[in-house]
Amino acid sequence: MRKFLAVLALAGLSTTTLAADLLDTVQARGTLKIATEGTYPPFSFKDKQQQLTGFDVEIGREIARRLKVKPEFVQSEWSGMLAGLQAGKYDIALNQVSVTPQRQQIFDFSVPYTISSAQLVVRKNETRVFHSLDDLKGKKLGVGQGSNYADMAKKVDGVEVKTYPGAPEYLQDLATGRIDAALNDSLMIPFSIKESRLPVKAGAPVGDLTTMAVPFARGNPKFKTAVDAALNGMKKDGTFRTLSVKWFGIDVSKAPAHKK
Repeated sequence: MRKFLAVLALAGLSTTTLAADLLDTVQARGTLKIATEGTYPPFSFKDKQQQLTGFDVEIGREIARRLKVKPEFVQSEWSGMLAGLQAGKYDIALNQVSVTPQRQQIFDFSVPYTISSAQLVVRKNETRVFHSLDDLKGKKLGVGQGSNYADMAKKVDGVEVKTYPGAPEYLQDLATGRIDAALNDSLMIPFSIKESRLPVKAGAPVGDLTTMAVPFARGNPKFKTAVDAALNGMKKDGTFRTLSVKWFGIDVSKAPAHKK
């Protein structure tokens, strides 16, 4: 009986040992399946020719190139993206996914590649001063539906949180006075304001710094090493800085100046 159990244990160990690392799967397939929203400028969106572009899209293409495979982008709404990743619908998600303890229980992450903070947006002629979310108690705050910023805002008692499909919608309501302020990623705000052409401006940074990285299924050490090597290689040879400056005018792997 003991011998039989030992054989079963060894068989189980052998199966685990022989399980393919995600890197082997990706390279055998020849493609890296990348989830992104495609509606989240300047990170991922469609240009005038309806081609997918943006900072995260270019980072994804470069990671795939360095893994010697082709990128295969899968557009997904943010609300279901991480569930899809967990279900194996794609290999990675590139959509400014912040690293949190809860997510680290489900996914492994690459080395961080962007750092930002939450930041308020207010009307250009705003005379009230909002230094923090506490200053918005009794006021209306616009956030993106399902975003980290929505969760952050809802933790502050007394703030009336209104959710929107995206930045264009809440910036429009902000400009017309339907809400008192909006909250989003400090990296996204300048681009959103420029594109909206509305009388709004960046407000105060709030909360702690947030690091973003690439999530993927746990237990794939070879894949993690390869993705980390791709990102670190991009930083070392200047590719990352070139893409960063192209989209933001700054190196987004560094902490925002106002939060150092």
